[in-house]
Amino acid sequence: MTPFGVRVRALRAAKGIQLKRMAADLNVSAAYLSALEHGRRGRPAPGLVMQIAGYLGCIWDEVEEMKALAALSHPRVVIDTAGIGAERTELANRLAARIRDLPDTAIGRLLAILREVEP
Repeated sequence: MTPFGVRVRALRAAKGIQLKRMAADLNVSAAYLSALEHGRRGRPAPGLVMQIAGYLGCIWDEVEEMKALAALSHPRVVIDTAGIGAERTELANRLAARIRDLPDTAIGRLLAILREVEP
């Protein structure tokens, strides 16, 4: 799952909206919306993010959160480490190799470190 997909699914469930109904109202297939919620589709286009936020009745700060989550929701990440140093390349490769097996506590610690240094 992706951060955006988790949020959309939670908002949809909280409002009691069926996936098929929402998909039909947004003029997308239920399969596409399901894949988006489960992280089997790439990052949604900005227009679709706004359409979903409007459909779910998101207010301004929630819309900004949805945009930020969408930006962090590409399920297939590519990290180009060319020219940035051996330790950074090692980190990227080790993370790629182990991401599925890391315990939730380790993921939480890594995310905390990365969020701490965000601009």
